[in-house]
This record gives sequence, C-alpha cells and structure tokens, in this order.
Amino acid sequence: MVEELVTAAVVAASGCVVYVMAAAKVIKQYERGVVFRLGRLRNDVRAPGFTMIVPFVDRLRKVNLQIVTMPVPAQDGITRDNVTVRVDAVIYFKVVDAADAVVQVEDYRFAVSQMAQTSLRSIIGKSDLDDLLSNREKLNQGLELMIDSPAIGWGVQIDRVEIKDVSLPEAMKRSMARQAEADRERRARVINADAELQASKKLAQAAGVMAEQPAALQLRLLQTVVAVAAEKNSTLVLPFPVELLRFLERAAQPPGQPQAVESHAGSQAVDPQAESQPPQVESQSPQSQPAEAPAEPPPPPQAVPPLAPPSVPPAA
Repeated sequence: MVEELVTAAVVAASGCVVYVMAAAKVIKQYERGVVFRLGRLRNDVRAPGFTMIVPFVDRLRKVNLQIVTMPVPAQDGITRDNVTVRVDAVIYFKVVDAADAVVQVEDYRFAVSQMAQTSLRSIIGKSDLDDLLSNREKLNQGLELMIDSPAIGWGVQIDRVEIKDVSLPEAMKRSMARQAEADRERRARVINADAELQASKKLAQAAGVMAEQPAALQLRLLQTVVAVAAEKNSTLVLPFPVELLRFLERAAQPPGQPQAVESHAGSQAVDPQAESQPPQVESQSPQSQPAEAPAEPPPPPQAVPPLAPPSVPPAA
C-alpha cells in the first residue's frame, strides 16, 4: 500500500513538473508575448520576464520589437525625364503594437518589403534624374510617408528609408562625364582670363615704375638669370644689351674723371686718355697729303745710269 502511494505521488509530481515546464515561458526584454486561448486573442500582452500559460489551451507567440534593417531589392524604372535607372534602398522599421503585427497581417516583414519595392518604383517614375542624384533627402521623406501609411495598421512604424545607389546606363554616364568636363574647362578658362587681367594690371604698374628707374629693369633681368641658372638643367643664352655695358662703364670710372662725351650723331665716343697721348704719324698716300710744302725738302734721289736700248737686228 505504501509503495502504491509513493508511486502515485511520484507520478503526480512528475505530471506537475511536466505541466509547469509546459506552462512556464520566459519572454526576453526586447520581446512581447501575444497569447491565443482556444484561438482567441487575449487582451493582455505579456511583458518581458517569467509568465505562465495554460498548456494545450493557450498558445504564446513572441514578437520582436527591435529595429529591423531590411534591404530593398534594386528596382528598374524610368524617370520622369525618360532615363532608365536602377535604384536600391534600405528600410528601418520596428513593431510598436505586437497584437496588430500578429493579427492584422500574416507576415509583416514580407508585407513591408513588398510595400517598399512598390513605393520605390512609384518614386522613380515621379522624379527626375537630377532629383535622384542630388535631392535624395526629399525623396527619402516621400518614400517613408508612402510606406508608413499602410504600415500603421499593421502595428509597424517606419523609422527611416534611405536610397543607397542609383545605377545609370554607360551611355548616360559618358554623357554626364562630358558635360562635367566641359563645365570644368569653362571655369578653368574664366579663371585663367581673370588671372591674365590681374597680371596685366600689375605688369603695367611695374612697367611704370621701371620707366622712371631704368636700372630697375637691368636688376630684374639679373634676378631672372639667377633664378633660371639655379636649376642647372638647361643651357642659358643671355643677350647682353649695349646699354648695360655703357652703364657698367660709367659706373667703373672714378668720380673725379670726366665722362666720355658722345657726339650728337651717337656714332663714336671720345676717350679722354686717347687725347693725352701723342698723336701717331701714319703714312699717307700722296693724294691724301695736304698741298703745303714740307719744312725741309727730302734728299735728292741718287742718279741711276740709264739702261741701253736693246739692239734690234736689221731687216732682211
């Protein structure tokens, strides 16, 4: 009798343990529990922690409340300005009402994915290519509103929608590259023209200053020669102006010595040292000598005996 009682107690305890194990549920912090009793939804949504249900009568379904990151497959479409593009996006959403997410829609993840693809195609058809490339913030907001409107009834809230990439045909890429290159070339030409204008004004001012001081031009020439010669990788051919030679010649003379006097014709200069030296007598031809007689007559030439005429033989 005692053994039967012990056996029955053990069986009852085992049944209680099995019942408790079947009835006990643990809900994580980021989850909510939706309970169906005999197929009907219980009004109370189970909070995180330990909870009990009636085995074989209640069915607990856990719903994740974390933000879900879902990529939207790339969609091919034609923009409003008739350009074929391929656009993909990413959507961030979360469940705010666990009961509606379970009851109102069969699979809220699949429903949100399909709605996102449809809305993305609609946005592509309503937008221009320039808006897809440069005005994405406005398109993201419009896409978010289009997806969020039906998702509210599913207990889902759309946090953010981002267009990731816009793929263009190769011909369109080349056309856009040529357009951008032409625009950059135009700006470069405008900048070069502006630089030339500013440089010409500064050169005109510099020329006015150098016109007042001619030595400044020679000094600038020497500075240019020094700058070019510092490279030591090229042969420098420098034309040496005559004015610089005259300037150096005047600078080399002592302060007290008179400078060379130039003739009005500007052809020759008289050297003062040459005037102090005695003149050299050069032989001149008789035609170039003056008509005056010399002071002393030259000695008479010596007499030379005349030569005898050649003998001619008599004619036959």
